[in-house]
Amino acid sequence: MQHEEESTLFGLMAEFETPDDLLVAAKATFAAGYRKIDGYSPLPVHGLGDAIGFPRTKLPWLVFCFGILGGICGYGLCYWVSVIDYPMNIAGKPLHSGPMFIPVTFELTILFAALSAAFGMFIANGLPQPYHPVFNVESFARASQDRFFLSIEADDPQFDLDKTRNFLNGLNPHEVAEVEN
Repeated sequence: MQHEEESTLFGLMAEFETPDDLLVAAKATFAAGYRKIDGYSPLPVHGLGDAIGFPRTKLPWLVFCFGILGGICGYGLCYWVSVIDYPMNIAGKPLHSGPMFIPVTFELTILFAALSAAFGMFIANGLPQPYHPVFNVESFARASQDRFFLSIEADDPQFDLDKTRNFLNGLNPHEVAEVEN
């Protein structure tokens, strides 16, 4: 049964002082059955994504496929222009010369791969996202400096305000704060 003040609650957030503390807490949280969790850190923490159950991205496959598409488009463009649309026989050289098409093919491969990586990353991360409820926690400003945070969302099936607060306090954080929407 939720209270009226819980309806605006996004979740709970625990603040840790070291990346190792955050990693241990994330593993314990995932092991306890929580699934809507997220970690925030001013630097990359090796293993944090796996600890919170973050799924592997399909972005490398997208970049690879778009790179192949770019290569096909580049080679096809050169072939179309040189052989079909505007063939010019200069000094008896063949109209279709593969080595001559390599620079354009390479450049379009890189262009398509880079653009798919950039746009794919923006889409996968839900960017631009100018507002997130965690910014309502005053101490979260230190997440870009020297603190490490772990949040559990209120929509998690395991979430119960008192039990989750007690669980987070059992992980020895510096502080546990409520995150309001």
